Amino acid sequence: MPVEIGRIDRELKRLWVENGGVKTRASLVNLAVYSEAPDSLPINTQIISKITENHACRAIVIGANPGAKENRVEAWVTAHCHVSQSGNKQVCCEQLSFLLEGPCTRLLPNIVFSHLDSDLPFYLWWQGEFHDSMDPQLWAWVDRVIYDSQRWSDFCAQMERVETAQAEGKQRILLCDLNWTRLVQFRLAIAQFFDPAPARARFEEIKTVEIDFGAGYRSTALLLSGWLASQLKWKVEGRTRDNKLTFRSESGTAISVSLQERGETPISRCTLKCNGMEFRVLNPEDSDLLHVTAAAPGQTPPPQLMPAGSNDPAQLMEEELMGVGRHRVYLRAMNCVRDLL
Repeated sequence: MPVEIGRIDRELKRLWVENGGVKTRASLVNLAVYSEAPDSLPINTQIISKITENHACRAIVIGANPGAKENRVEAWVTAHCHVSQSGNKQVCCEQLSFLLEGPCTRLLPNIVFSHLDSDLPFYLWWQGEFHDSMDPQLWAWVDRVIYDSQRWSDFCAQMERVETAQAEGKQRILLCDLNWTRLVQFRLAIAQFFDPAPARARFEEIKTVEIDFGAGYRSTALLLSGWLASQLKWKVEGRTRDNKLTFRSESGTAISVSLQERGETPISRCTLKCNGMEFRVLNPEDSDLLHVTAAAPGQTPPPQLMPAGSNDPAQLMEEELMGVGRHRVYLRAMNCVRDLL
């Protein structure tokens, strides 16, 4: 429903007063989504509709075009309603949508702040690349900033802007990278190989790691390499022209990590080669299951099947919204391969 900027609160109240008691308003967080991509508003509205099935929030969806010469501001109010488990009521979440064009895009902090729901946590999902100059006032309110480094053209420059925002937020901001979220199931599959205590002796036997990644997902493969290196305390020694990385273990053993672009799946294979043993995790094209095997080279035993996760933006966001903690493992992995990204 289109609304005037000054009547948003009034229209929201009327929305709930006129529902006859069959709708229940629910909200646990404020989730703002910012995008400068053309036609992002309808796309992000569909994503919010999926997210609110399991995560109650007030969504503030912003489509911006800072390059426009003339100011233009439009707003809409949406209710995403889903039938409750009892089946007799609809649980609804509010969405406020804004289209900003021209110099008025600088009013973003004011628009966001004036429409936050109470004192609930504030999560900002920034789609695309961060600007050179970001308003420090905005970061003072953010609890989590969510981004996708897979889409960045210059990782180091973008990460410096994120860290500047974190410093301006007095370190209270949690950094949440959807490129890291893509790796959740792969990391779980690799880690389970070494759950039994005797298997951990093979950490020092790892000599070679092979990772296949899809077109455009090299940074995802590097983050997976960084996770292995940071958890096993490998030190980066360099990279070669044929897309290989070299690490050195604490005991001085050299480890080669080869990255190969293959297919479209973000990560389709990771193989860890030890003395007389290969640990393999495969994600076949168009499959929602990982094929996990541990065997001697050349052997192909029946695979163990594990969930493969999803590359869908809504499901990545749901996975991220379920997470807690300060993502220290991500920060260690990212910093380990930062110069390579």
